[in-house]
Amino acid sequence: MRVMVIGINYAPDLIGVAKYNTELCESLVAEGHEVRVVTAPPYYPDWKVPPGYRSTWYDHHRLNDVEITRAPIYVPSRPSGAKRLLHHGSFLLSAAIPALWSARRWRPDIVFAVAPSLLSAPIAGLAARMTGATSWLHVQDLEVDAAFELGLLRKDTATHKLMLAVERWILGLFDCISTISPQMMRCLEQKGIAPEKLLEFRNWIDTSAIVPGSNQTRFRSELRLKPTDIVALYSGAMSNKQGLELIIEAAAATGKSHPSVHYVLCGNGPVKPTLVEMANGLSNVHFLDLQPQERVSELLNTADIHLLPQKTQISDLVLPSKLAGMLASGRPAVAMAAPGTGIALEMNGAGLVISPGDAQALATAVLALAGDEPMRARLGAVARVRAEHKWDRVSIMRSLELEFLSALPQRAAAAAPHPRRSVQPPPVRSIEQVTTGSRRRPESPGGRFANQQLRPNVRGAASEKE
Repeated sequence: MRVMVIGINYAPDLIGVAKYNTELCESLVAEGHEVRVVTAPPYYPDWKVPPGYRSTWYDHHRLNDVEITRAPIYVPSRPSGAKRLLHHGSFLLSAAIPALWSARRWRPDIVFAVAPSLLSAPIAGLAARMTGATSWLHVQDLEVDAAFELGLLRKDTATHKLMLAVERWILGLFDCISTISPQMMRCLEQKGIAPEKLLEFRNWIDTSAIVPGSNQTRFRSELRLKPTDIVALYSGAMSNKQGLELIIEAAAATGKSHPSVHYVLCGNGPVKPTLVEMANGLSNVHFLDLQPQERVSELLNTADIHLLPQKTQISDLVLPSKLAGMLASGRPAVAMAAPGTGIALEMNGAGLVISPGDAQALATAVLALAGDEPMRARLGAVARVRAEHKWDRVSIMRSLELEFLSALPQRAAAAAPHPRRSVQPPPVRSIEQVTTGSRRRPESPGGRFANQQLRPNVRGAASEKE
């Protein structure tokens, strides 16, 4: 296949949507497909373009056999709602020329747009229509809904109505629409998308790279922690939607009564300076910068407990990608989510779920896990099994490749509809069944996904990044 990907985030950014865009493209190339990407310079999560990528013109290069065109964009240092609109609008304008030019000359089979940025997605719809390719939109965030729910833009205004109308128009341009959770699929159906156009294509983790290990890592030494200290870790972007101030408040509530429980926040983003200021004087709060990929497994293993704070307003508008790494590390998590939401369902049996926005509930849950090592081991074992059977990169990539092949224009007429499809490994019936050995994967059309074996599953929790 020839696949053109249009998305604002790509390597060398390490977390969030960039990670998944990059791994998707490189996986397709490894299978023998041709991939071209139109993207922006790296800027996330610092909202700052590194010196080597600052340019007012286009840059063309090849990275791991993927052809990349980077379009210049406006990157605000302090992203507000209005500035984010300008940011995404600048990518729409600058990416249009290389995307349409390349599509006309190269004639891709599939044009794959990633939201964010939804605002630039019409480029992909137009490129596909010009060339007869299949148009595919992948929704990582319901960013319009999130912007209004978080107060970045005001509800019930002319802008709100206009953006909802634009969103409906953009969604209607595509032959296929995928998103990362059943709850987000339901949201898209409520926006008028026909079920037969929808596909669940969840994010993933490399379960051979992120593996459970000892919590006595170099990070503990660097942070001057004792071997017996309990580490509650948040790792990911630091922006408004996470509610990270709740972690600082929980640390303040437990610092004097439980000095051996330490809170580590690893990452970068626009709210980090505010968090550092909030934590001033708290000896049980530590900050780390975003870590390179080769240290992610070590970082996640440093934790005894993972933290997944979340604001109430966006419970089912996103499914945080950092969740996959938490599960794969074989550690329990404390997640903030309302009952029945996607996060709550994913965490069932693998951690503790508490009400969003409640710092005292967060502190109570952390202390409960900190004082009960057998419970941590039990929940961590379930987390690892869930990662291997629902979030495994190889399985998900293999399934998506088959979906791409079935969506090729020349095969579209013969392909049967697959309403509410799900790109993920078969569901696990019970923990007991999946901890008794390995199973053989079905064959793919070829390449490195064919005839692969699952490794034996981890028994117990002994032995992220967004």
